[in-house]
Amino acid sequence: MKIDIKKIDSGEDEIILRYKEVTPKIKRILDALNGESNRLVGRKDDKQVVVDTGEILYIESVDDKTFAYTESDVVRVDNTLQGITEALDDIKFFRCSKSMIINVDKVRVLKSLSSNRIDATLENGEHILISRTYASDFRKLLKGGAPRE
Repeated sequence: MKIDIKKIDSGEDEIILRYKEVTPKIKRILDALNGESNRLVGRKDDKQVVVDTGEILYIESVDDKTFAYTESDVVRVDNTLQGITEALDDIKFFRCSKSMIINVDKVRVLKSLSSNRIDATLENGEHILISRTYASDFRKLLKGGAPRE
């Protein structure tokens, strides 16, 4: 995807989006432009709850159940990790292992480990291991690339 950004000194702000078909990525861009925020629907204490994806630290699959973790809550999500990966923003959320997705915006410290792995410390102090399978794509993402295109 080609992106062309130009600052103008006067006149009205304008965004032109050209596409061949509405892909999930294009849909997310349109949703963002229209002010629609991404949300996940899940369950907590037998009640349905809505979680703003901006609050999510990471999402984990444990024993065929998927959980979204925020600073203060753990919400069970009725979707697979793969389904959530496809629905979320590629730049903001990253698949860091077979069983986990992290919110890149919540990462505060990175440390390279042996065997090409990365230790990511989240803003709540929790450590998440980025496996060697995904570490190369994570480094590309940090350098401004699109690892999963």
